[in-house]
Amino acid sequence: MVRHLLTLDGLGRAEIEAMLALAEAAPAPVLAGKGAALYFEKPSARTRNSMELAVHQLGGHPVYLTAGELGIGTRESVEDIARTLACYHGVIAAREFDHKLLVALAAASPVPVVNMLSGSDHPLQALADLLTIRQLCGRIEGVKVAYVGDGDNNVARSLAQGCVALGAELTIASPEGFGLSDAPAGVRQVVDPLQAVRGAEVVYTDVWVSMGQEEESLFRSVKLQDYQVNGALMAEAPGAWFLHCLPARRGEEATAEVIDGPRSAVWRQAENRMHSARGALMWLLAETSSRP
Repeated sequence: MVRHLLTLDGLGRAEIEAMLALAEAAPAPVLAGKGAALYFEKPSARTRNSMELAVHQLGGHPVYLTAGELGIGTRESVEDIARTLACYHGVIAAREFDHKLLVALAAASPVPVVNMLSGSDHPLQALADLLTIRQLCGRIEGVKVAYVGDGDNNVARSLAQGCVALGAELTIASPEGFGLSDAPAGVRQVVDPLQAVRGAEVVYTDVWVSMGQEEESLFRSVKLQDYQVNGALMAEAPGAWFLHCLPARRGEEATAEVIDGPRSAVWRQAENRMHSARGALMWLLAETSSRP
């Protein structure tokens, strides 16, 4: 049976830990002689580079595809494209606005489908985050993580799912109306960012205006202005590490002194996007080949 990675929701501790272990293991040539279809409806610097290198390290050949080339739902149906791509590739990965398209691709595909980002979920980012937290703190179980800012987005959602699965203690600090609407049990949500970061070992934030939200820029900036991660906020969590999924807008969601400071691990986090993608692919392909 083919396995897909569309969300961390529903995955158990053992499955996520297996992907993290493979992220730090020697690459296996599981894609030797095969391609990997990387479909980008939304552009990205980290996602494209990390996925292409991960595929290459596993012996495969990445093929970058755009909406104009595939014409999903216009020139061809989702199902026909999934089956066609599976003729050439050992894995299909997509970075989409609409999560439903990924679900449809997975339903029709005889090879694993990977979510490189959708409007609701960002599982590869969360895997990189968890890998980084374990490297920085020596564990994930019991680590206190504070997420500050817009909590109702794909990064916060996948991070919450991963933290709950592996036993990290996540607190999300957001203004009213910006909290994680479907937070899993065990995630604490507060309004006061000071309350969230006190005692935290990791402080995490994301941009206030994501791709596709440009028309809400002013509204979001006003609502979130008290949620900037700056030196004063980090002082409430002495010794805490700072994480950001990038791209960052210095002076908005976080200041330059924090992003570029000695407790920032954003570049290790960015590098781990490649390692965690490799681990996820190795796990998916092993799971798929071992099931009847």
